[in-house]
Amino acid sequence: MKLVSIIAVLLPGLLLSQTVPADFKKIPEILDNPELLYPFIIPDKKYEYWSVLRNNPDPDKAIIYESQSPQYMTINDPAPEKGFFQKCLGEDCFSYLIACENSRSRYFSNEQQLRDFIGFVDNLPEAILTANTYGYTVDATSTMSSSYKIEDKHISLYLSKIKNSSEVKEYFLITIDRKTGKLKVSLKH
Repeated sequence: MKLVSIIAVLLPGLLLSQTVPADFKKIPEILDNPELLYPFIIPDKKYEYWSVLRNNPDPDKAIIYESQSPQYMTINDPAPEKGFFQKCLGEDCFSYLIACENSRSRYFSNEQQLRDFIGFVDNLPEAILTANTYGYTVDATSTMSSSYKIEDKHISLYLSKIKNSSEVKEYFLITIDRKTGKLKVSLKH
């Protein structure tokens, strides 16, 4: 009888803490890969050309995404030594963005610069990329880490983050101010 009482008390708490509000939608699985989000970026500034690359010496393997570029434009600048979403040291370890503004190339090679390039958060992929720059990720296996709601001034996301260097994931409700890109984060259990 005691076991039934304990379960009756704990179960509702567990179920309530693992649910997402009904007005949130599921993030499509394809959006859990940052490399597939770049085509949805709508930069605040007008650039003649921009491209997202990974640090790979093979030019064909380096390109992740390219906007339409004028035929007369060629950018031969070397890759930066560091970039955003740094995974390791060496080749194929990070991404960076290069844009052409007033016929001059400009690098965006860290998380803050990527957020600056995005500017106003226009859509769900930009919101996910912004959250990714702070270490939050989409995990399509759980609604607690793959749900969203878009409003006029904010985009709210349920995402996860790996705790320290362990494989333990924590779940968060992240509210992004669409105008500033600033995050408000609360831990969910």
